[in-house]
Amino acid sequence: MHAFVNSQPKSGGAPTGALADAIKAAFGNLDDFKAKFEAAGVGRFGSGWVWLVLDNGKMEIITTPNQDCPLSQHKALILGLDVWEHAYYLKYQNRRPDYIDAFFHVINWEKVNEHFQKNNT
Repeated sequence: MHAFVNSQPKSGGAPTGALADAIKAAFGNLDDFKAKFEAAGVGRFGSGWVWLVLDNGKMEIITTPNQDCPLSQHKALILGLDVWEHAYYLKYQNRRPDYIDAFFHVINWEKVNEHFQKNNT
């Protein structure tokens, strides 16, 4: 799994603290965030990435084509997932939604929170 944030087995769960509050404020709740993140990743035509970013302090989900990165748009990276077919094809074939769902079981939310805290000052 290619991800901007360290992923690891026996991770997953849910974010806590300020990160959880920010996700709730921006997306309603964690399940709504996951649904929107998955929809963005599935909707990314062809190769690219799906990202959780901060744009002037506002949390949003975006996608970028190919190797493009939100840093070039002056957005702070919080969480990213590679949705290029090479990232998941051997295990998931053409089932990108299953790959994205599996990603949520290995996210290291502590590391995501570090990125959030670093960029939310």
